[in-house]
Amino acid sequence: MILTKQKLQRQFSLRNLLLPVLLGLGVLGYMLYKNYDPGHLHTLAQASPFWIGMALLVLFVRDFGYMYRIRHITDKVLTWKQSFNVIMLWEFATCALPSVVGSSTIAAYILTKEKIPLGKSIAQVMLTAMLDNLYFVIAVPLVLLFTHGQVLPELEGLDEAVRQTLGIAFFISYLMIAVYACSMFYALFVNPKAVKRLLIRLGQLKPLHRWREPLFRHANELLIASKHMRTKSISYWWHASISTVFVWTARYAIIGFLIAAFTQLSAYEHLVVFARNLIYKIVLFVSFTPGAAGFAEISFPAFFGVFIGSFTVIIVLLYRLLTYYLYLLVGALIFPRWASRVYSTGTAAEEQPKNMPAQSQPSTEPVVQ
Repeated sequence: MILTKQKLQRQFSLRNLLLPVLLGLGVLGYMLYKNYDPGHLHTLAQASPFWIGMALLVLFVRDFGYMYRIRHITDKVLTWKQSFNVIMLWEFATCALPSVVGSSTIAAYILTKEKIPLGKSIAQVMLTAMLDNLYFVIAVPLVLLFTHGQVLPELEGLDEAVRQTLGIAFFISYLMIAVYACSMFYALFVNPKAVKRLLIRLGQLKPLHRWREPLFRHANELLIASKHMRTKSISYWWHASISTVFVWTARYAIIGFLIAAFTQLSAYEHLVVFARNLIYKIVLFVSFTPGAAGFAEISFPAFFGVFIGSFTVIIVLLYRLLTYYLYLLVGALIFPRWASRVYSTGTAAEEQPKNMPAQSQPSTEPVVQ
């Protein structure tokens, strides 16, 4: 399906946005009803200003890091204001779309409307996806090493067989992401033509015949991206990599800081929370609701409830307000003005760029908001 102004507006319509909001807030409301304790108000009033400030700081670092990275990756074609709009709309798409769909296609489209050629925009989105995947692939073994593998949720009544099943499921998910990240690296920098031939041959197989066109399109995108990336200097890769580390470290650290605002955490416990956040995001990745609404709220206590008990429902409320509902609100405010600007001088032909990735293309992002 080709993305156009009308289809983008339909995707971000009020009805589509109300669904995740009502679902998420409905689940939170039920959780508050079942777990409310008058003592929660006292605990909330006693929040540590330092750790609340740290949570807000890493939120700023995350967004500024995203802005810096997209501006750097686009060779500073984007201004800081354009970078802000692109990132906010990208986050908006992540919140408004189911996690299994992803927002990479819309991100590439947004960049093309910011006057970046289609080939470059595809390459730049693929680069961010590769860097994000590689961060996850590298971070997981490190946190498992430093936490001695104590990262699975501790649920009451959870027997060893179930824990082993969770462990196996996480290992399979990690392995799939690692294989994908390594395959993308190979396709972009080692032998893109061989990967293109492989994708085309896969599309010719009868069981995969229905995906022939997306596979062919993806093969061409790999060649475009590879040609674009091979011209970059070491400095380019250094800045892109460092900004990725800052962005994702801040993204995973915010839950620990919110918890620390209401209870004391040791350095080791901060690391365990950080590690569990990695697994928590993998769980959310399989959600079919927009932005994992509802599913994120329900599963949160399983991973982090051990650190703060029944007050976890307040933590998940604060966490989702800062990392989900905030971006829905900002995106909803920015999108109409952005659409008015980029389409005001556009033509009908510009609204339907050739070879635009299908909206149903599988996501290249391993984790979600």
